[in-house]
Amino acid sequence: MNAGSEHMNVADDELARFASLASSWWDPEGASRPLHDLNPLRFEYVAQRSRLAGARVVDVGCGGGLLSESLARAGARVCGIDLGREVIDIAKLHLHESELTVDYRVQSSADLAEAEPGAFDVVCCMELIEHVPEPDALVRDLARLVRPGGRVFVSTINRTSAAFGAAILGAEYISKMLPHGTHHYAKFIRPSELSRMLRHAGLELENLSGMGYNPISHKAWLSSYVGINYLVCAQRPLA
Repeated sequence: MNAGSEHMNVADDELARFASLASSWWDPEGASRPLHDLNPLRFEYVAQRSRLAGARVVDVGCGGGLLSESLARAGARVCGIDLGREVIDIAKLHLHESELTVDYRVQSSADLAEAEPGAFDVVCCMELIEHVPEPDALVRDLARLVRPGGRVFVSTINRTSAAFGAAILGAEYISKMLPHGTHHYAKFIRPSELSRMLRHAGLELENLSGMGYNPISHKAWLSSYVGINYLVCAQRPLA
């Protein structure tokens, strides 16, 4: 099934916003620079907690394919899905330059979970959950996609005053690193809320780490502070 299915946990304005960034997705100096800055850290977080060589991995909400290509370069068999046709077209086009192999699809997480339940060793979902109408449903999809013993990785933004200041006021209005309206404070998700969603979906939280980011030096790092950006690793139990 594809994006024409009824299983679409997406808002049209969000699709349009990311479609507008498609042409500059792979420009490290363009509007997507924060994604380029954060991608190595996200990749290392996944690589340190799962075996990627030969693993079957799905990148849910893959956008133009930054993380997908990093995972493929590490030897994973990667499927990248997104409901934005424009960004998937850009991701496919970039494969001609990188000479990597990624199975990109315009497909929802629900449709893939229905078609291939438990088919993936690793499931990644970076900076998507705060953009969908039903985050609980997305987490259930992620849990259905991963095999028993496999791991799910999610990155998102905490709902705190610090996150409002950094991700909205700072990034969208002061530095103008991101277009206005990229984030909505009410959609930010606290770690306790995401932990509950993971638990209800049958996943066990293994790690919670904060991500620090300096927009001037463009450096990113892991930290114990989860007040703004954070990453989680969860496992689907074997039994």
